[in-house]
Amino acid sequence: MAHYRAPDTKREQFRRYLEKAGVVDSLTSVLVALYEQQERPSNALEFVKQNLGAAGLDSTDTEALQQEVLDLRQKCERLVEENGDLKTRLQRYEPGSEDGATAD
Repeated sequence: MAHYRAPDTKREQFRRYLEKAGVVDSLTSVLVALYEQQERPSNALEFVKQNLGAAGLDSTDTEALQQEVLDLRQKCERLVEENGDLKTRLQRYEPGSEDGATAD
């Protein structure tokens, strides 16, 4: 009989772990959101994936973050171009520094 109780104990410990980590609440909120949809999505698994990853974020937060990513990528590209231009200009004024050696 003791052998039979061991799996139940492990199962109960695992359940407490999931509750403590917030997994149960997150899953519950996603499933409730799916249940409350007026029109059921054609792919319920995809709905769960999208909404589980975005727990706590609304669409305006997501859009703002996506826009920030785009802005930062553009800024990075401009800075890389500017860095290349500055290196080229520097080499015109310091032709001996091309090999990486410095004269002291």
